[in-house]
Amino acid sequence: MSKIIYLDNAATTQLDENVFEEMKPYFVEHYGNPSSVYSVASESKKAIDIARERVANSIGAEVSEIYFTNGGTESDNWAIKGIAENYVNKGKHIITTKIEHHAVLHTCEYLEKQGYEITYLNVDEDGLINIEELEKSIRPDTILISIMFANNEIGTIEPIKEIGEIAKKHNIIFHTDAVQAFGHVPIHVNEMNIDLLSASGHKVNGPKGIGFLYIRKNIKLKSFIHGGAQERQRRAGTENVPGIVGLGAAAKIACDNMEERAKHLIKQRDYLMEQIEKNVDYIRLNGHRTKRLPNNVNFCFRFIEGESLLISLDMEGICASSGSACTSGSLDPSHVLLAIGLPHEIAHGSLRLTLSHNTTKEELDFVVEQLKDIVNRLRAMSPLYEDFVKAQK
Repeated sequence: MSKIIYLDNAATTQLDENVFEEMKPYFVEHYGNPSSVYSVASESKKAIDIARERVANSIGAEVSEIYFTNGGTESDNWAIKGIAENYVNKGKHIITTKIEHHAVLHTCEYLEKQGYEITYLNVDEDGLINIEELEKSIRPDTILISIMFANNEIGTIEPIKEIGEIAKKHNIIFHTDAVQAFGHVPIHVNEMNIDLLSASGHKVNGPKGIGFLYIRKNIKLKSFIHGGAQERQRRAGTENVPGIVGLGAAAKIACDNMEERAKHLIKQRDYLMEQIEKNVDYIRLNGHRTKRLPNNVNFCFRFIEGESLLISLDMEGICASSGSACTSGSLDPSHVLLAIGLPHEIAHGSLRLTLSHNTTKEELDFVVEQLKDIVNRLRAMSPLYEDFVKAQK
């Protein structure tokens, strides 16, 4: 197969052509600054209003509760640091998990240096938190629970509604990093008792450099970036109008087609998992088998290094990853895989394949065929595998 097979949609997605068409006029034709008063600028302001409404509708929020940012990382930082600063008189204790994205974990580490106490919840072998452990971790000085909607590496979907119920019961603010889940699974902030939600445009066939933070209207959160009065005086800086338009368009397309795409992706995902398990020995599926994102497949392959596997797949035109794109330069094994109990030597052999709604069965068959050959070749060069085989005889 001569064309590129892109299976790293958890890292980023291809910009939808319809999204691009909606964005194009705001690069050249309607270029006015939305904060200006003349008519040229009003076109930009109208476009932002439409996009804000689309995003709000996609998660069951009010229009006034959506604030545009430059992406999920900024949104996570704003939510966590903002709550820490504004609710410090109530307490300095935050609850999160050991498998969060580094945008959350590193923010919490920063706050620990400022005197805050962070409880990092354990997860089980599938990556799910224990609801009872969460409730037992709550203290009188707990001000925030921040737990991701779905894990970016292993795809496990957390019991968000139950977490929201516990947070509401104890009058604690609940933030969720929904960067991987937004546009892929149903989200309703009121039904799930979510107070703060982070999301990013480029995970749903929208543009890079744009995201949003949902802030429930009764939550006190000061500006994270100071300067002008944009975003109702809560996020300074001239608005990225084309990006905002693209995010709104992508959100609408994703939500309008969510049910149909999810059915297709789950069928493709399960087929890929089944074929890999049928054709390759000594592997482990990471993440919950069914409580996972529709497009996520993650395996560990024993006796090989994930980096060698990725390079070999790339030579065959297959784009994949070993985990989060944000840590791809690190030689350390995934903190997520270590948190679900895998030893270092197995965690190093991880492979994440994330599909798009355009991925075909023929592409998946080609991937499995190549994967089988590559794993066999790499294991043939592994002294560890040789010793293992001898020990089995």
